[in-house]
Amino acid sequence: MNDQTPADWKRQAETAERVDPVVSPAPMAAEPAPTPVDPAIARRARTRRIGFTVLALVVLIGLVLYAIRIFTAPATESTDDAYVAGNVVAVTARDGGTVLALHADNTQSVKRGQPLIDLDPASTGVQMDAAEAALGRAVRAVRSTYAQVDEAGAEIAQAQADLSRAQNDYARRQGAARDGAISGEELSHASDAVTTARAALALAQAKKAQAASTVSGTDVSSNPQVLAAIADVRRAAIDASHMKIVAPVTGIVAQRTVQLGQRVAAGTPLMAVVPLDSVWVDANFRETQLQHLRVGQPVTVTADVYGKGVVFHGKVLGLGAGSGNAFSLLPPQNASGNWIKIVQRVPVRIALDPAELRAHPLRIGLSVNAVVATSNLSGPMVAGSAAPAGGVQQSLDGGPEVDAQVRRIIAQNLGRDR
Repeated sequence: MNDQTPADWKRQAETAERVDPVVSPAPMAAEPAPTPVDPAIARRARTRRIGFTVLALVVLIGLVLYAIRIFTAPATESTDDAYVAGNVVAVTARDGGTVLALHADNTQSVKRGQPLIDLDPASTGVQMDAAEAALGRAVRAVRSTYAQVDEAGAEIAQAQADLSRAQNDYARRQGAARDGAISGEELSHASDAVTTARAALALAQAKKAQAASTVSGTDVSSNPQVLAAIADVRRAAIDASHMKIVAPVTGIVAQRTVQLGQRVAAGTPLMAVVPLDSVWVDANFRETQLQHLRVGQPVTVTADVYGKGVVFHGKVLGLGAGSGNAFSLLPPQNASGNWIKIVQRVPVRIALDPAELRAHPLRIGLSVNAVVATSNLSGPMVAGSAAPAGGVQQSLDGGPEVDAQVRRIIAQNLGRDR
């Protein structure tokens, strides 16, 4: 039972209020004032937004232009299976000899006609001296034949005089024999003298004809015997010219195998000269790309050695006569049974601009990328006939020096100098 009275309850409530007073809520603090924005930061933010907007517009415009270029660009065919090719002009020995001098080595540039190799000219010099001596003998022999013709003419004149005198003697003796002034024996001797004189005249005429047969219709320079000797001189001069080997074309020396002092035989490969100003590109296009390729179409070529910053311009010269595997050493046997279709490639020859090649030389075997503009389909698919590439090799026939030498030898053996 609770014996507390209402007075006790009132007293307990007052004590509780003194011990644990009720805490009233604190007043709310005031909100802080906003921090002012730095104008430089605001400008940078605005510039950044404008830059991103401009970049987005540029990207969008680029995509639009690229799409327009893709849809409006002319038709092309391209391949990266393309390589530089060119002529490798072999330098060989025409006659055997010992190498005395080397005037060029690998990687060096040479001009056409520049000396490359000197062979020992000793043996050819002796042959030249013998040929010149033979020409001199031939000229003197022809001169002797002309003298024989003149001698035979004098003999004919003497024989004619002897025959005339014998005939006159015989005629006088015939008259004397009718008068009985001479004997028949003396008349017979006179008749024999006429016969002898006539035979002597015939012999002199035959000797003249024989001598004239070797010189008639010609002079000393055009006589067959002299011409044969002149041919020997030219042959010796040609052999002598083979002792100095010169560059057949302008280009770069490569594949030098000859050494100083080496004895080489006729036909031995000594070195090669590559004309870099006339190289071309062999581009191997897939057979599915050949439908629109034509001769004469323009081509742009970029080489890995120079990068895409250097562009070569050319044109299609012609398409190969067959795919690469058709001319390989071991062509495929497609009729053997186990057959898998493989897309073949056909070599397409592309000519390059010589001026661009001189500015940026290419080497044989370099990789290139070729792009052919195929919008113009008016050209043929097969190239027409043309002169073979590679230029013309000069014939070593001795030249005008040999002609002057021949004239000098003939003049000297005729007894007069020109």
